[in-house]
This record gives sequence, C-alpha cells and structure tokens, in this order.
Amino acid sequence: MTKKKDIKFLRVTHLRGPNIWTYRPVIEVWLDIGELEDFPSNKLPGFNERLTGWLPGLIEHRCGVGERGGFLERLELGTWAGHILEHVVLELQNMAGMKTGFGKTRSTAEHGVYKMAFRTRDAVVGRAALEAGHRLLMAAVNDEAFDLQDAVARLTELVDRYCLGPSTAHIVDAATERRIPSIRLTEGNLVQLGYGAAQRRIWTAETDRTSAIGESIASDKDLTKTLLASCGVPVPEGALVRSAQAAWEEAQDIGLPVVVKPVDGNHGRGVTLNLMTEAEVHTAYAIASEAGDSSAVLVERFITGNEHRLLVVGRQVVAVARGESLWVTGDGVANVSALVASQINTDPRRGDTEEHPLGRVNVQDDEILLDLKRQGLTPDSVPQDGQKVLIQPNGNVSDDVTDLIHPDVAHMAALAARIVGLDIAGIDLVCEDISQPLAQQRGAIIEVNSSPGLLAHIKPASGQPRNVGEAIVKHLFADGESGRIPLVGVTGTLGTSLIARLLGCLLGAAGKHAGVANGEGLYLDGRQVHQGDCTGFAAGERLLINRNVEAAVFESNARSILLGGLPYDRCSVGVVTDMGALPDVAEFHIGDEEALANVVRSQVDVILSNGAAVLNAADPEVVKLAELSDGRVIFYAMDEHNPVMAAHRASGERIVFARDNHIVLAEGELETGLLDLARIKPATVKHPASVLAATAAAWALDLPHDLICGGLRAFDATKKSA
Repeated sequence: MTKKKDIKFLRVTHLRGPNIWTYRPVIEVWLDIGELEDFPSNKLPGFNERLTGWLPGLIEHRCGVGERGGFLERLELGTWAGHILEHVVLELQNMAGMKTGFGKTRSTAEHGVYKMAFRTRDAVVGRAALEAGHRLLMAAVNDEAFDLQDAVARLTELVDRYCLGPSTAHIVDAATERRIPSIRLTEGNLVQLGYGAAQRRIWTAETDRTSAIGESIASDKDLTKTLLASCGVPVPEGALVRSAQAAWEEAQDIGLPVVVKPVDGNHGRGVTLNLMTEAEVHTAYAIASEAGDSSAVLVERFITGNEHRLLVVGRQVVAVARGESLWVTGDGVANVSALVASQINTDPRRGDTEEHPLGRVNVQDDEILLDLKRQGLTPDSVPQDGQKVLIQPNGNVSDDVTDLIHPDVAHMAALAARIVGLDIAGIDLVCEDISQPLAQQRGAIIEVNSSPGLLAHIKPASGQPRNVGEAIVKHLFADGESGRIPLVGVTGTLGTSLIARLLGCLLGAAGKHAGVANGEGLYLDGRQVHQGDCTGFAAGERLLINRNVEAAVFESNARSILLGGLPYDRCSVGVVTDMGALPDVAEFHIGDEEALANVVRSQVDVILSNGAAVLNAADPEVVKLAELSDGRVIFYAMDEHNPVMAAHRASGERIVFARDNHIVLAEGELETGLLDLARIKPATVKHPASVLAATAAAWALDLPHDLICGGLRAFDATKKSA
C-alpha cells in the first residue's frame, strides 16, 4: 500500500461557550485530509481492523445510527478521515479518564476540507488528545506502529494535572443538575458556581462560607479537643507533650493502651495506635513530631472500635463511611512487602490519584514499620502459611454505613462541626457500633477536619454511593435559587452596541448594579472601565465573575460567536437585530444565508424557558428564529402594521412599536403608550429601532414602566469613560 500523505490542521479553536455545535465547550478543528478524500475507510486495506484493534471501545460509539456499534457500521460502509479522527479523539479522552461523548464533523465547500468539533473538559487535554489521535489515525492508515499505552499514559497524566479533581467535579456536576452555571477560576479546584452577585465559590470541599478561623482551630488538635470537651462532646482523654519521656509519663497517667499523633496533622498521617510499651511510645513520638510541623504531640486514650468518617454539611450528617484494619495472610513463601503488593495494592480501588478512593500501601511508612516491629516482623520477613499480619490499623475508611448511624451520634457530629466553626467538616470518630449512642460504648470523636475528602462517600468500597455534591450545592443555594442574575444577550450588527448600553442604563434605573460588554468597551454602572472591542468570550466572563454585578448585558455577533462562543450558558433575554453580512464571516466557511442563520440562532437557543426572545420583525430571517425560542417571543418594529407584528399581537403576544412618535407596548388588545420619542436625548433618538429593541428587552425583564421611561430620558448615547 502506498503511504498516504499526512492530514493538515488548518485551524484549531477552543470555543469556550455555547456555539454553533453545542451548548458546551468544544475544540473546533479545520482539517485538510488531502488525498484521503478519495480513500474512505472501506478503501484502506486492513485499516478498520488496525483501528478497532487499538481502540476496541469504539464499539460503544453510537454515531448517527443511534445504537451501540453505530460507528463501526459507518467504518464498514466507508466514512472519511475527519469523521474517524473525531471518534478517535473522543475515545482517547475516555481511555484517559475524561469521559466525553459529543462530536460532529461537517464538510465544507472546499475539496477535502472539513470542520470537526469534539467535546473536551479541558483545552490542554483536548489539544493533546487531538495530537495523539492524529498520530494514531495516520499510523492506522499507513500500517505503522503506534504506542497506544504510552499515549494514554501521557493523556492520563494531563487529566490528573489539569482537570478538576473528582471531589470538585462531583460538586460541579451536582450544580449542573440544578442548572446552576459554573466557571473555573484557576487551573486548580477553585470554581465559581453561579454568576455575578448570585455566585458562590468552592475549593474542593471548602466553600466561601468556610471560616478561616474554623480551619485554624481544626488544624490544632489540642484546641479542638478542648473546645469539644467544654461543650460536652465525647473526646479521648489525653494531653499535649513535648518530649518522648513526657509522652510515656502521660501514657502511664491515662492508662495503656494509648494513641500518639501530631497536634497539627491530618488524614491519619503520623498517627500510631494501640501502644503498650515505653519503647513503642518513644518511637511513636518521633514519628508524630516528624509528621507534624511542631515537636508537640498528643497522647490520648486508645479507643476500641472501628474508625468512622462522618461528613457534615451545614447542620446535617449527609454520609458516613466505616474503616477497617488491613491484614495480609502469609503463604510461607512471600515476604511482607510481596504480600502487601499482591493482596492489598492490587485492589483496583487503590491508586496514587484522586480518582482512587483508597491509596496504595507503602510498607516503608514509619507507622507500618512500627506495627510490624511490634509483631516481630519487618517488610522482608516471610510469615508462615496462614499467619495473619496487621499492616494498617486505621486509614481505610471506605465502607458506606450512612443508613446505620444513630440520631444521637449524628447530632454529636453536627455539633462538633459547629463548635469548631466549619460549614463542611469531616468528623472522625471511633466506636464499636455506629448504630448506638457513643456514651453506651465509650466511643469518642477523635478529629474534626476541614476540607474533607469526598471520595470515600462518592465511591465507597462497599455500600451505597452518596450524592454528597447535591448536599453541598443545596447548602450553598436554597430551593428556588439558581445562582443566576438577569442576563441579556444582544446579537447582530444594527445598533447593537447602543442597545447594550441603553439596557445597562435601564437596569441601573431599576436599582441594579449593571455591567455591559459591547463593541465599544466594558461598562460598570454606566462608566467605561475598558475601551475596545469587548464582544468576545473573555471580556464577557469578566462581568460574570464580578461579585458586584447584579445584571449584565452582552453584545455579540456572528463573528464573535464563531471565534469563542457566547460568554454565558443561558440568558434571560436574547435580542437579535439582524443576521449580519456574509463577507464578515466568509473566512469561517459560512457561505450562504442558511449557514449564517445557524450561527446567529445560538443567541436564541440559550434563552431560558422563563425568558424571552426579542426579535426584529422587519427582518424576515430574524423572524424565522422565533420558533427556536424556549421562552416567549416579543417582536419589535417601527411599523405596527407589519404583518408579523399584527399576527403576533392577534395571538395575544407582546409587540413594541412606534405610533405618532410615541413608543407603544402592546399585549393582545392591551396597549400602553410609554414615552414620546422627542423626550429622548438627540444622540439616542436618532436610532429609534434600537430604542424599541432596548425597550422590549426591558419589558421582557419586567422592569416597571416608569423606570423604563426614566432610564430612556436619562440615557446619553455619547460615549463616556472613567
């Protein structure tokens, strides 16, 4: 087989907001498949076998057929390289642990040139998957070697580095279920839920309600114990010591066995349990002081029972996980290290990433070495056949027991979180039976943790997974709260900058701190804070992350939508003045009015069901968009006798028009004469259609008529700067 020439990438664009492909972020690729235009998959000997051999998961791709195996059917019938690359990239992302499923590929008017889009949760990972998919595809085409394992490993590393951690992603997914929008603020796990003044922020399992003082208290185990005990919460007897000898003296006072742990530790690091001798206590002191940031350590009474992790959100326990000791069983051949590797670390739930609910066990950890020493063993010791060896007495909290918790225990855990001052807390307690009150079994709360891990509850080793993300979102947003502020999108080329600024003024008249992003700049409360074209995604997002913004208006056009997508996921009102001109978007392979309309419709597609589309009735192409709106439709035009306007009004719907130089609002038979156009400032009134559009949008937002009139009179179209 003659080697085929490489595919060329002509353009790669990250569309971060709603776009011509989908509501969600995608990477759009323009590619020239060259001579492969004449070689669909059914004309490349052995290609399908090589591709599916590397990527057997392609059988799950339903493609246009809509059934499992749909894409494989397309391969057999013959499909082109652009479409194949789309599916290869999606599958590589899936194999790397970043589940995605959306992709589309469309031909252009140019021979061999295609536009392909695929969903990605992170642009860095998506671009890397595109590059790897490209190499894999050409290797399959030309029957060359390809190291799939290495490619997936590299992508997995990028997913771990750049994508949201599983706990944060779980919360974001829960917010998405409630239709609450989200914005990732850093490359880490700091995420904004909601827009503007309605937003809340999370950082893994911390929120903007999490007290810094509470976190400081939680990090001081001795202070935490003192506060809990003073409020009647059961805690183990113990004291703070600063030397190994003092630790042994305190252990004797308390009574053996004891626990030794860092005063400022977390996640069980540096904790040694069930200590019975002076030598053990001395060794445990060294481990604890090294694990923490202080020479001070806690010596506490050892409590018999299993460790439990209770997740408190707000004032409620929402999940409980139980831990068990880790053991290996000797076979008379393998040493302890080998037994741990074969009997514990082979568990698929264990790993070194956040995706794994349990970590790998390292037999060289000081705590494990001490436990082995107490059994007369080392990592190199070979236990007898059938001999049980304790590896780890704690730190394996992974079995869900939420349904078993006694109400008194739940109350005590929630109280502990409030005493420390945490809105979300991981409460560690030890008891024999979580279904019985602590007092009956000498159980006690041993730690209160800020920023608790959620994986043990999301992916328990056994028992029912708990939707703790839903509980956290409910904690941040009351029933009925959506995290949204009034948003208006204005799309087109006819007076759209003026409409956006005028709407900002009307919202300000209604008492809202309003932001405006348009072709002239960025405005806050009517003052220009940035000069220049702000119709793009990045400028719009600046408004959405501003906590002071209570309402926002965004100008866009076909070109800005094609370059980056809309800066918001949904809006209250979408205004469309016109479609724009084909020459403005010719470079994007938009060659006819239908293709142009497919771009502009993005503005109407994102309107909320309780919102409204404000459409120019004088433009027949704009009128066609009315049927796409999930909300109601308001038409505007200078001529009230426009057939579209008349029919819409006859059906009982809203229209806005000018009659005898007055702005008139009509809804069915009802009409309101709003304002004489002559009372509007000259720089504004010379664009009467734009005034009507802004008025209709303000009406759609349910702004009072008198405030609309006041805002129209006050607005000055002259550009202002800070």
